[in-house]
Amino acid sequence: VQLVESGGGLVQPGGSLRLSCAASGFIFSGYDMSWYRQAPGKEREWVARIDNSGTIINYADSVKGRFTISRDNAKNTVYLGMNDLKFEDTAVYYCTRRSEYWGHGTQVTVSS
Repeated sequence: VQLVESGGGLVQPGGSLRLSCAASGFIFSGYDMSWYRQAPGKEREWVARIDNSGTIINYADSVKGRFTISRDNAKNTVYLGMNDLKFEDTAVYYCTRRSEYWGHGTQVTVSS
């Protein structure tokens, strides 16, 4: 199993980013996927989850209305669209398959 995140970077407050997580080594369409994040000095926190078909989606309250999780099972990829980014969204973002397997993360920095 391999999960590789990309798309992070430096963005100003109010800006947008789209993260991608390319999956391999398993039947992607059979698994729920989630995004987590970890800010400096803080615990890793759950951000969003999408079921295997893309039908059931849940968000943490802190990102609801600003972030969008989606997936393309034909491309074995899960996405996290992030709008109206705030300073407190600064973190390393990880995708995970049911918290069993994790990527190495991609850094998102919100700074003016």
